[in-house]
Amino acid sequence: LKLQGITHYWTELKRILSTQKAFSTVAKKVTPSVVNISTISKKKTVQPFFENSPFFDDFFGGRQSRRDRSLGSGFIIDENGYIITNNHVVDKAESISITLSDNTKTEARVIGKDPKTDLALIKIETKRPLNAVKFGDSDKIRVGDWVLAIGNPFGLDWTLTTGIVSALDRSLGEENGASIEHLIQTDAAINPGNSGGPLLDSAGRLIGVNTAIYSPSGSSAGIGFAV
Repeated sequence: LKLQGITHYWTELKRILSTQKAFSTVAKKVTPSVVNISTISKKKTVQPFFENSPFFDDFFGGRQSRRDRSLGSGFIIDENGYIITNNHVVDKAESISITLSDNTKTEARVIGKDPKTDLALIKIETKRPLNAVKFGDSDKIRVGDWVLAIGNPFGLDWTLTTGIVSALDRSLGEENGASIEHLIQTDAAINPGNSGGPLLDSAGRLIGVNTAIYSPSGSSAGIGFAV
C-alpha cells in the first residue's frame, strides 16, 4: 500500500510538472502573436443647462469635446499584419496604436467591424513576416478543459492567466437589444484591457476572443466570456 501511495504521488507530480511546462511553452510560443492596442477617440461634451441657449456658442465656442484614451488587446492572424480584436476596442477610434511583443510601435487601420459579434479586423504595415496564432476548433472544446488568456489587463503588458472552460453557449445582451451568442465562459482572469486578446487551449491554439466579464466590481470575478 505504501508503494502504491508513493507511485500515485509520483504520477501526480509528473502530471503537475507536465502541465506547468505546457503553460510556459504556450506562453513563449504565443506571446509574439499578441499585441497591445491603444486608441484615442474624440467625444463631445454635453452641456445640458446651456447648450440650447442662443448665447452658448458665444461663451463656449459651440459644443466642447474631449479625447479619450483606452487600452485593449489583439492578436496577429496573418504574417502580413492582419490583427483581430474586439469591435468595442476600436469603435469610433480616431487613431489606433499597436505595440508588438518586441516593443515596436506602429499605427493600424480598420479593415472591417462587426458589432453583432463584437469583432474587428485591423491591419498594420510591416516589412517582416509576423508571428500568427495557430487556430484551434472551438466546437471541440469541453467544459473542464484548460484554457489560457493573454492580454493587457490594466495596461500590464502580455499578462498570462489560466483557468478552465466553465460553460459553453452563453449569450450576452447589449444595450441596443442585440445579443452575442455562443460564448465560451471561463474562470481564467479577464480584466479591463484584456478585451480582444486570445483565449487559447492547452496546446496554444486559438479558440476564442476575450470580450466581456460579469462582475459587480468591474474586475475579474471568475466569470469571463470569449467569442
